[in-house]
Amino acid sequence: MTLTLLLPSIALVIGLIMLAWSSDIFIDGSASTANHLSISPLIIGVVVLGFGTSMPEILVSTLASLDNSPGLAIGNAVGSNIANIGLVLGITALIAPIAVKSSLIRRELPVLFAISLGVYLLLLDGHLGLMDGTILAAGLILVMLWMIKVNKEADPTDPLTSETSQELATKADFTLKKSIFMVIGGLIILMISAKMMVWGAVEIARFLEIDEVIIGLTIVAIGTSLPELAASIAAARKNEADLMIGNIVGSNLFNILAVLSVPALLAPSVLEPATLYEDLPVMLGFTLAMLLFAFSRKGDAVIHTGKGLLLLGAFAAYLVLLYFRTQA
Repeated sequence: MTLTLLLPSIALVIGLIMLAWSSDIFIDGSASTANHLSISPLIIGVVVLGFGTSMPEILVSTLASLDNSPGLAIGNAVGSNIANIGLVLGITALIAPIAVKSSLIRRELPVLFAISLGVYLLLLDGHLGLMDGTILAAGLILVMLWMIKVNKEADPTDPLTSETSQELATKADFTLKKSIFMVIGGLIILMISAKMMVWGAVEIARFLEIDEVIIGLTIVAIGTSLPELAASIAAARKNEADLMIGNIVGSNLFNILAVLSVPALLAPSVLEPATLYEDLPVMLGFTLAMLLFAFSRKGDAVIHTGKGLLLLGAFAAYLVLLYFRTQA
């Protein structure tokens, strides 16, 4: 490996590690700060945790767009949604069967699929521009308001509600001063690590002479999904299946609306044909699979080992597709 490729690779790996570590600090600090400010656990669960788990994707897409690399930003948003389902949900299902009991999840999953389909139709003209970004940002606000409303009206005994409250209760009770320090410090490290990742990814793409969107769909997308993977594995071990699915649904909603709106607003661009006709349909396919897996005609739906293997196999097949795309 030449020095030209070695330094970007080191920056990318270190950035990935720092990103996963600082994301946890930022989320814990944000949740603790919100608790000190007497913000409802409902708002913390929907907004703070949802926003926090997508912060890596948001920062990477923002810095990539400012660096005039919108392809990397778009690939990160789409690829993270694919990785969250194919990789994160697939691995978690292998660790423990996931029983989906929450009625809230069954409401949010069709909304996620409908929004994903709507965004795909919005982008069929092949252009991601200011108007698209405005629509996506407005959609994010409406979806957050809807989720807060639905959660307020939910049965207090709903598994997602109770599991969210239990998870918030287990977070360390930091002082307000320390909590704010964690938020600021975590955000600063997130920004530094995101900048390292973007620089490394762009340099690697240029050296290998492949589209930046491919790097965004693979290395960067998987890297920014590490916080979701860690949270999902922890939730599975604590038998908090609905919280785990809720985290993925929330993260994917933020990715498709918040993260994808960043390159639209900061660096309007033309979509790669492969992104439009391969990557976005693959994202829709994974989203539909999760939707179908979460419903059952008889009792609670269970995402068991077989379905986990199916998701992982499909994700591996997609990576193979991307590999052959780089060889074309």
